[in-house]
Amino acid sequence: MVKLFASILASAALAGLDGAAGFLAPTRRPARALSLSASAGDDAPYALLFDCDGVIIETEELHRLAYNAAFEEFDLTIDGEPVEWTVAYYDVLQNTVGGGKNKMFFHFRNTTGAFPASEGGRKPAPTTAEEEQDLVDRLQARKTDLYKELIAEKAEARPGVLELMDQALADEGIKVGVCSASTKEAVLKVLDVTLGEGRRDELDVCILGNDVSRLKPDPLIYVTAAERLGVDPARCVVIEDSAIGVRAAKGAGMRCVVTYTSSTANEPFYSLGCDAKVPELGSRGVGLDMIFEPMRRDGLDAELLSGVRDGP
Repeated sequence: MVKLFASILASAALAGLDGAAGFLAPTRRPARALSLSASAGDDAPYALLFDCDGVIIETEELHRLAYNAAFEEFDLTIDGEPVEWTVAYYDVLQNTVGGGKNKMFFHFRNTTGAFPASEGGRKPAPTTAEEEQDLVDRLQARKTDLYKELIAEKAEARPGVLELMDQALADEGIKVGVCSASTKEAVLKVLDVTLGEGRRDELDVCILGNDVSRLKPDPLIYVTAAERLGVDPARCVVIEDSAIGVRAAKGAGMRCVVTYTSSTANEPFYSLGCDAKVPELGSRGVGLDMIFEPMRRDGLDAELLSGVRDGP
């Protein structure tokens, strides 16, 4: 298993992983009260950008269950064995490859080296790139429907994230957005259930996996967010939970705070350049002033979450 995981990590660095351009949903919120913490002369805006899966809500296990349910419905097999993603395997996959379709392409092309037959072997494995794409598209569509059902039943925001978002939404000097590699349908369902319509409508930008041609760990999604918001990347802070998210944020020239989950806790976040890491935001009482006040007072490279962050 260790050799398999090492192979996944090595291959991912070489794989060409592209998404498809699609939905982009910047929204306009009403004028907010002037920030009490903004220092005089610091008129340029800041931005706080949230990943969705693993940050706003701990969804990765729900994603895994939905994939496996779709695989089972399609009755996928490779060499007579059913296709199934274990918890340990998915932990590595989610920290290596961004986007659902990319995960499936990577699994079949790099991990197993073969696409599956379906209908219990009665329908042979695809033999052309077009047939491979069609199978993955259909699997992803069904997986998304199953995932949305699970979200409706089980969705709950991670402790502290809504409080932090509300503080940012109330600060006139900070723009707020969500940047997720997941599909439009999946993310909007999560945001509707966890944020509610009011918060979602107040976001300044919402960029999803359908909107960019390259997914995390490529920085394009965060570069695009900064451009849409008109905010210098050096004045943007990203809240992430995974190694690929940190690589994307730092590749875009942004600060990055990690709120890790049980499946990402052992990632070498500081080695990847993250500026601070904590478990649940709520467990450490992370507030807006711990992030932006040092940047306003001491400069854009100031230490973040001083006194509450995990050590290296």
